[in-house]
Amino acid sequence: MKPWPYPRWIAHRGAGAGGNALAPENTLAAFRLGAAHGYRMFECDVKLSADGVPFLMHDATLERTTNGIGLGGDQPWEQLARLDAGSWHSRAYAGEPLPTFENVARWCLANRLLLNVEIKPTPGQERATGDVVAQYAARIWAGEAVPPLLTSFRPESLQAAQAARPELPRGLLLDTLWEGWFELARSLDCAAIVCNHALWDAQTVAQVQAAGMRCLSYTVNDEWAAQRLIALGTDGIITDRVELFSPA
Repeated sequence: MKPWPYPRWIAHRGAGAGGNALAPENTLAAFRLGAAHGYRMFECDVKLSADGVPFLMHDATLERTTNGIGLGGDQPWEQLARLDAGSWHSRAYAGEPLPTFENVARWCLANRLLLNVEIKPTPGQERATGDVVAQYAARIWAGEAVPPLLTSFRPESLQAAQAARPELPRGLLLDTLWEGWFELARSLDCAAIVCNHALWDAQTVAQVQAAGMRCLSYTVNDEWAAQRLIALGTDGIITDRVELFSPA
């Protein structure tokens, strides 16, 4: 199995998501807070604006985490950049902007932090998003020792990323162990399987690791679940609870 350059603990969307978020998810404020809790690696969601700028947001629509309306992917970056992505969380973060992927990448590099980039395409933009995210990542991390880990639930996005920049490590995201998942991951030359933590058992961990892939889990917010995954010998844990789990 190839050496694994990433830490076990990964902060979900910076410093947690939704009701568990200590700061507004997928913003630089959240990344800063996660780093203040000692995290060295972060997960984030990246999609494309209408004019092809990769930016951070989980949902296809803007309403939950910004003061915008409609599909994020339908709007140009100039409009998206004006949105308030912090007030939904708390008054303390009012006015926090949506960051571009490049903003976050440069911040991580400047602070010697690592990134798990979930390719989260607007429906219909699966291949375009995978291609653009991979091209940006390869350019920004050129010459760096540890590249970002690119993951997605969408096989088309991972296929496009593989075609564009095969040297970047990829991970297949799974919410169920659907028929053919293992064969697909191998055909994509994945470095990791990232799945709902409840799906891992000793047999599945052994199968994945025997194929030279790593076992990562989302979203682990309870101590008993983390202890189970560590006992199983899994390799990475994505959590909202940056205040509960010490990454050291």
